[in-house]
Amino acid sequence: MSNLILASQSPRRKELLEQIQLSFSIIGSSVDETFSPDLMPHEVVMYLAKKKAMVISNQHPSHYVIGSDTVVTKDGKILGKPESKEEAKDMLQMLSGSSHAVYTGVAILHGEEEKLFYEKTDVTFWELTSKEIDDYIATEEPFDKAGSYGIQGIGAKFVKEIKGDYFSVVGLPISRVNRVLLEMGYLPSE
Repeated sequence: MSNLILASQSPRRKELLEQIQLSFSIIGSSVDETFSPDLMPHEVVMYLAKKKAMVISNQHPSHYVIGSDTVVTKDGKILGKPESKEEAKDMLQMLSGSSHAVYTGVAILHGEEEKLFYEKTDVTFWELTSKEIDDYIATEEPFDKAGSYGIQGIGAKFVKEIKGDYFSVVGLPISRVNRVLLEMGYLPSE
């Protein structure tokens, strides 16, 4: 087993870590993702990222463990993964022709050491027609994505502008993850 563990089953996060040529193992972390409504979006993603990482870190304390969580917010409201076609449509209509924020929180744990951080990226959508939204929902891509879209997939055609870290919107700010791992003394295992 690698000395680096990704506490996520997300294929997107896996691909991002592979992109920067890190050797790692994957151990999915199932946690209760409820949180206090008093938390700000950046606090929510760091709280959930740490919660996910802690489960795996407790089992493998000598390893570096990465936990992550992403939320989309519009007008202060957190938009999670849609549970129905109607909810996906409502979210996409809300995002149409306007800007929203994507927050990705990361927790990297190694023994007693922990680093928590987040990235905020602003994304602006083109004005979307009802047909565009319906056609996109028919692809089923929106259903496992916060905010009902995947910027790295078909949903890319809706994006007019982005300010911030693209990879954070995909699910993991890989450049910053790499820097923090190095700061923590991480050395890849051969």
